[in-house]
Amino acid sequence: MCGRFAFTASLEELLAVLGLIDVEDFPPRYNIAPTQPILLVIAGNRREPGSNLPDRRAMLARWGLIPAWAKNPADMPLNINARSETAAEKASFKAAMRHRRVLIPASGFYEWRRVGRRPQAYWVRPRSGGIVAFGGLMETYAEPGGSEIDTAAILTTGASPDIAHIHDRMPVVIKPEHFSRWLDCRTQEPRDVADLMRPPEEGLFEAIPVSDKVNKVANTGPDLQERVEPAPELTAAPERQMPGDAGQLTLF
Repeated sequence: MCGRFAFTASLEELLAVLGLIDVEDFPPRYNIAPTQPILLVIAGNRREPGSNLPDRRAMLARWGLIPAWAKNPADMPLNINARSETAAEKASFKAAMRHRRVLIPASGFYEWRRVGRRPQAYWVRPRSGGIVAFGGLMETYAEPGGSEIDTAAILTTGASPDIAHIHDRMPVVIKPEHFSRWLDCRTQEPRDVADLMRPPEEGLFEAIPVSDKVNKVANTGPDLQERVEPAPELTAAPERQMPGDAGQLTLF
């Protein structure tokens, strides 16, 4: 799964890698948590005159997809992830999988490995640095009062061999050469992009053990990504706030 991630790249790098024509500047975010706003890249409606760049634009959405048919979001699970193997058939995701695939830029993600009964946090980042783009889904939910909110989920797949010792799942990573095909929901049906939702090649990521400060939403500094020695195994689990727990920031 993916319960926390970070995006700390410069605006220039975002524009260059994602092929965006323009986007507002933003501060680095070291601990992005469920229900918080996340940056999405979606297919646009037209190409700018004289531009050789692909037609893509950026937008913000709440991390935690709410299906359009939901009557009461409070009764729905917090859909921060969607399994890529079944998303095209699941009621919560199949419409978005067909019509609203997105890219979610990231500098890396956090994952937890059980060490005895204690979870050890890891910062998982591209070995060569830079940006990766997670495959994602978007849905716009209309509240009973008439207001609308854009929501999103990160697709997951089986972990690559260098991550599997930490967790058996990880985000789907879409390579730059496949961005256009992934975002093309007009001609590319879910079956046409199924080959893109595979574990990445071994060696793409490196996993760095970090402190459990990342467990708390209030901790948002770059120190979250500093290497620490993994803690020894404990027989009792300490009190902690794990990703996805109640108490996250909300856009509602």
